[in-house]
Amino acid sequence: MITTRPRGTADVLPGDAAGWRFVEDAFRRICREYNYGEIRTPVFEHTELFERGVGDTTDIVEKEMYTFRDKGDRSITLRPEGTAPVVRAYLENGLNAGPQPVKLYYTGPMFRYDRPQAGRYRQFHQLGAEVLGSNDPAVDAEIIAMVMDFYGRLGIAGLDLHINSVGCPRCRAELRLKLQDFFRPVQDKLCVNCRGRLAKNPLRVLDCKEERCGALSGGAPTTLDCLCPDCEAHFSRVKGCLDGLGIPYIVNGRLVRGLDYYTNTAFEVMAPDIGAQSSIGGGGRYNGLVEALGGPSTPGVGYALGVERIILAMERQGAPVPSRIRPDVFVAAADPSGEEKALGILFALRSEGLSADKDYLGRSLKAQMKLAGRAGCRLVVILGGDELKRGSAAVRDMAGGSQVELPLEALPREVRKLIGR
Repeated sequence: MITTRPRGTADVLPGDAAGWRFVEDAFRRICREYNYGEIRTPVFEHTELFERGVGDTTDIVEKEMYTFRDKGDRSITLRPEGTAPVVRAYLENGLNAGPQPVKLYYTGPMFRYDRPQAGRYRQFHQLGAEVLGSNDPAVDAEIIAMVMDFYGRLGIAGLDLHINSVGCPRCRAELRLKLQDFFRPVQDKLCVNCRGRLAKNPLRVLDCKEERCGALSGGAPTTLDCLCPDCEAHFSRVKGCLDGLGIPYIVNGRLVRGLDYYTNTAFEVMAPDIGAQSSIGGGGRYNGLVEALGGPSTPGVGYALGVERIILAMERQGAPVPSRIRPDVFVAAADPSGEEKALGILFALRSEGLSADKDYLGRSLKAQMKLAGRAGCRLVVILGGDELKRGSAAVRDMAGGSQVELPLEALPREVRKLIGR
């Protein structure tokens, strides 16, 4: 028997699934309120999509992607992030030809070969949203406000919002030269990956997780030192919108995010009490991504939030996370003669929109009542011999202990009223 799951994966059991559903339902609800439409993309894509979109000097492409050859000898990659697939779908399905901007959201698993740690897995789950077709700084502010609104609804407090502008290609060209000049005297002390990045993409050095590279980066030029007038104005308007919405933030010039497609606004949300890797979500603007994937020049902005990290933050802070969903009603037969009737009543209750269950192991009535109590049922329908002769059933309130007798023909409707549906 194979009884162990692969390293870096997790089973979500019924006792935990209610919390996941709570988070996912809250996300879908806020997306509807903000007028974002759902999109679902394949779990795997052509490898080139991520090499071109995410960037071949990123940790994701260099070290973390799950890539394989399929039976047609095509290079296929399990999606490590959600934005590039959304942009691919936006172009392939002609969404760019319709009214703009296009506002989309997605949920689902992502895959990265990384060192597992608290709230981080090799198969992990993200909630994300993208806006394509608008360069308005107010859109940047909207998606940031949406993220903070969502966390607030989940009861997560004490979060730090870090924002930055990583500029445009013109700004980056200037920063690239400054960073190369800064790191050149100490390049032999950088990690092997960063020595290679220094020539191709020195901005990635600022995002390196190696301690020695972090120490050597102290005092390095930041993106804010090199912003052109247009990028400076864009960032100023984003901050102004956030100020107007009353959303506090920290300007962090060293925040570059981990993907090459970011331009202008970048942001990250930190929950300090969940461990060394405290980010629970982030995003930013990616005005060059659509063009990099073969489409017309199109602005875009979005974010991705890690479900596992969100739930970890909620647990650490004591935010209310629902436990296993409890049935509304349990149907208990006092003796085997009532089993057939119990099954019919069970399905009649379900047809009224109630969550209902019964015993399937031939337990005694006493044992069935204990089972209903452990399951947290609000009501128990008891089918006793005398009641059945009268064409009725007893309905017991498990919390208060009160009991009423109801006619079988009206039972589903009356039970629904007692539940308050």
